[in-house]
Amino acid sequence: MARRIGSRWRLRLAGIALLAALVAVIAGWWHLRQWTPTRAAWPVQGVEVGTLEGAVDWTALKAVGADFAYLDASASAFARDPAFVKNIEDARAAKLKVGAIHLYDPCQPAERQAANFVTVIPRDASLLPPAVDLDRLADDCPVKVSDSAVESELMTFLNQIEIHTGKPAILKVSKRFEERYHVAAQIDRNLWLTGERFQPDYAGRPWTMWTANTHLVTDAGDEPLRWVVVQP
Repeated sequence: MARRIGSRWRLRLAGIALLAALVAVIAGWWHLRQWTPTRAAWPVQGVEVGTLEGAVDWTALKAVGADFAYLDASASAFARDPAFVKNIEDARAAKLKVGAIHLYDPCQPAERQAANFVTVIPRDASLLPPAVDLDRLADDCPVKVSDSAVESELMTFLNQIEIHTGKPAILKVSKRFEERYHVAAQIDRNLWLTGERFQPDYAGRPWTMWTANTHLVTDAGDEPLRWVVVQP
């Protein structure tokens, strides 16, 4: 009888512990959806907006604390975000500073990607420095691309878009891309890294921008936003 009672208590305690852990996970997830870094530590904050976010209420976005917006503009050699022009006009109307992002494709020649980017992005001194999203690896390219070729083609791309925009680009580098190609050590450009709530350190040198929360829920849109801060 004593063994049965002890077994029941152990099961009850295990159930209570499991429930407590589940509540903690849910609370943490809910907190993350509402969380942004403090203004005292990070005075300049904004968002990245692309097709994932859908329609955005830019006035509401400004009201929740966005100072700037980086907008997905082009990808690879041919793709373009059809909402880019409207997004840039609406964001500026809401008094946000605006920048453009190109999703880089190591499988495509640098010249074609640069031509795609400059077709979309006007020569406009008021735009923020262009950002180059580096996430896709060359492993799945139809034609083999060496790691050295990835770096050399990327440099060609950067040189061409920087001539067009008149500003050095920002490298928006994912952890897996950095671990494979080590571009932070090879290419001298400002870095934009990602780390959910915790500051990223995978580049081995200081960064300029940090995507701190990719699941921020606000009244500015139906989908979660990618919240970004600038190093003070």
